[in-house]
Amino acid sequence: MEIDLRSHVIERAALAHVEFVHLQFIDVVGGIKSVTIPAARLGACLSDGTWFDGSAIEGRARTVEGDLYLRPDPSTFAVLPWEQVPTARLICNLVEPDGTQFAADPRYALQAALADAEDLGLAYRIASEIEFFLFEDRGEATTSGQRLDLIDRSSYFELPSDRASLVCQSATSALGALGLDIETMHHEVGPSQFEIDLAESNALGAADSIVTLKWALRAFARRQGLLASFMPKPLADAPGSGLHFHQVLVDQRSGENLLFDPLGTHQLSPIARHFIAGQLAHARGMCALLAPLVNSYKRLTGGDEAPARIVWARSNRGALIRVPEVNQRTVMRIELRAADPSCNPYLALACMLRAGLDGIQNELPLPEPVEESIFAADNVEEEIADPLPNELGAALEELDWDPVVRSAIGQGIYERFLTAKEREWAAFRRHISTWEIQSYLESS
Repeated sequence: MEIDLRSHVIERAALAHVEFVHLQFIDVVGGIKSVTIPAARLGACLSDGTWFDGSAIEGRARTVEGDLYLRPDPSTFAVLPWEQVPTARLICNLVEPDGTQFAADPRYALQAALADAEDLGLAYRIASEIEFFLFEDRGEATTSGQRLDLIDRSSYFELPSDRASLVCQSATSALGALGLDIETMHHEVGPSQFEIDLAESNALGAADSIVTLKWALRAFARRQGLLASFMPKPLADAPGSGLHFHQVLVDQRSGENLLFDPLGTHQLSPIARHFIAGQLAHARGMCALLAPLVNSYKRLTGGDEAPARIVWARSNRGALIRVPEVNQRTVMRIELRAADPSCNPYLALACMLRAGLDGIQNELPLPEPVEESIFAADNVEEEIADPLPNELGAALEELDWDPVVRSAIGQGIYERFLTAKEREWAAFRRHISTWEIQSYLESS
């Protein structure tokens, strides 16, 4: 079967006159990396893989070189409609020189978690909402403390500017040609802020699609002289950007949605209640993987519908987990709202699934939902709900204390991720900001 799929990929590449193939992979901190090969090397790559320096997987913690191989997943082959020279893309798994799976491969971490779910007869499916900003691309200006230039002043569901529409529509059309199923796109609350929603698919395909969407948006934005930003909180006075995951558990054999019970409390099945309880129990441990930047915690301060406390709800859009009101089994979903688009989607989904499975296996009880009316009372939320970490350093400590979340990503990824993020946190703590200078220089 796999040999037939490889042959099909080679045939498709020949029919499209492909000259180059990007072999893509994701480093531990979520960066999109690639090695490009001539199309003449495609057959050998599909059979034997392609060597690369494995230290590239370590993100900003890169130290010494290590030999690894990129092993393409033939099902991810796609011809890229935005390249001037006919070029294709393959997403790869990482393997050791002896052919065994590399334990610190983020994609493998998700595949391993999905295999554990399958052992329980469960399939994990994901739909996602990706929020982002489009700014004028000023080159170095955006990284040297200068103002980010907006391209429109529109707000929620208003018509965007022509340039923004062109970027989103071009990316959507291209992604449709790549096989991605995009449900909707619209202007978000903030100026120059947008959202594209990906339809439900298996979790591995969903993570692949998120990576591809970000890559395509950046490419089409550059064509318009724009910068597509997935920074969680680029503007102090505007809402941040989230990556909302809509989760579904289905029976592996029948495909039946296992979350809905018309007679259950809040229409939730026992599996759904335990799954949500598991994610609430491990929310603090997951936070560094869902919100991995120093800047992420400027978004997770509550308000603007970003969660700050570990609660679930039906209507409260500021809750960590929201379960929309439904009247039929097929549409029941569990929405987790803490993640942002800077995260590594493979690691985020791996830890979310493992946390939920821990809740199912240990039959963790689900607390009552906390709706918006409760949050209206002064300080009531402090008595009924624990907070999410309020800074990256605290989130890294919570990750270290949570064995379930650490096991979800594996020791190899954990060590590399922690090293990269501790360096980032240390650099932030040493940095003297313009705000500090302006606020304290004359008064000290």
